[in-house]
Parts: sequence; structure tokens; C-alpha cells
Amino acid sequence: MIDTHSHIYDSAFDEDRVDALQRAWDSGVEMLLLPDIDSESREVMFAVAQENPQRCVAMVGLHPTSVNDNPRWQEELDAVERLLQTPPMRLCGVGEIGLDLYWSQDFYRQQREVLHAQLELALQYDMAVAIHTRSAYKEMVDAVATYRGRGLRGVFHAYASDVDMAHKLLRCGDFVFGVGGVVTFKNGGVAEVVRELPAELLLLETDSPYLTPVPFRGKRNESSYVKYVCDKVAELHGASPEKIDEITTATARRIFNL
Repeated sequence: MIDTHSHIYDSAFDEDRVDALQRAWDSGVEMLLLPDIDSESREVMFAVAQENPQRCVAMVGLHPTSVNDNPRWQEELDAVERLLQTPPMRLCGVGEIGLDLYWSQDFYRQQREVLHAQLELALQYDMAVAIHTRSAYKEMVDAVATYRGRGLRGVFHAYASDVDMAHKLLRCGDFVFGVGGVVTFKNGGVAEVVRELPAELLLLETDSPYLTPVPFRGKRNESSYVKYVCDKVAELHGASPEKIDEITTATARRIFNL
């Protein structure tokens, strides 16, 4: 399995990061993809990737909530561009980028500018994007629709809209949908969407340390728990976990050029 979205570098793992990584390997996770947030946590992210070069692959990007109320967002964006121009190590994508209007709509203009700049960088460097969308799916489909036919590819991380929206997004590029712990929630609403989408359009993820799956909901999430996501997707598709693992791993390798 590949956990395509893990913040294992988050401070929540400062006391047991090595053990958490070992639990992931022991549970059958072969690789973690590490989405970036901003310059505050990037150094630790890079260190984790350097210490585990065969199993942890970093991205670079500026998260939309790191744009909010941040007078230095242009400097942060410039730093992302420099890292893509001269990568310090193997990078697999531009992310975590996107739109997040949940906390505030006051910074939509800035978020949109940063999103488009990073989508252009992804095309320039032929890299996948990991897209965060919260309370902004209409705005997101409007944004990515402008790239139709240009070869944009990537994943809508923690997808939380409906099947109709998924098809609108699919018309805009080579996109797949990240499925995490919410799929195991009784009333999460994600299971119905996952059931209707082909397994080839799904990626497994944890978003560690967030969005912990049942039976550990309420506790810190970690990458070893991606197997519970895999098991639930298998159940919804009437397939074996091994088959879902095979399909989603192949998709992750294709999208992120692993």
C-alpha cells in the first residue's frame, strides 16, 4: 500500500516518529507521500524524506490556509518555485495546494492567485498536484476547468463532495480522488461516493495525524491505519483488500510518477 497523504513530519509525531514509521512498514505500507504545508514545517518534512529515501517522498507547495492573513504569502510562493527549480531531493508533486473557505472567505482572491500559480508550476515541471478543497468545490471546479486539455494531473485529497462533482472535475484533467478515514465513518457520506467511483480513480491516504479511521476514531491517526481504509474500500467494491491495494498502488505510481 501507498499512503498518498501523510503528515508524519507533524509535531504530533515528535515523540515516536521512528516507531510510527516502523508500524507503517510492518502493516504493509511500502511508501508514504509527504504533502507540504509551508516553510514552518518544511525542514522537518525534508529531514524525514532524507532519512527514509526509498520510502518517504516529499512534495512542495503552499497550503491555502497558510495564505490566510499572511502578509508574506508571496515570499512563501516564491520559495516553492525555487524548490521546484532546484529540488533538494526527489520530489513527487506540487502540494498541498488548493482552496479552503471553511474558516474565512476573506482571502479567496489571494488563495485563488496562489492556486493558479502552483498549477502552472506543476504543468511547467510535469508534476502531479495534491489539491485540498474545503467549502470551495464550486470555486475549485471553476479554477481547474481553465486547465482542460493542458495535461494537468493529480489527486483531490480527502474528497468530500458528490459523484456529480467528481465527474465535473474529471472533465478538467487526469484526476483521481483521495480516500481516507472518513470512508469508515457511519454517516460520513464518503462511502456512497467511493462505492460509485471506479477503484482506478481512488487513492488510499490517511492525512495523518488527522481524520483517523474507525476503530481508532478520536485518537491520533498514523500511516499504519491506511489498511483500514483499504479494507473499507474493498468492502464497498466487493473486492479483496489485496485487489484494491494492487489497483490503488498502480494508480499512485502513475499519477505521481513513482
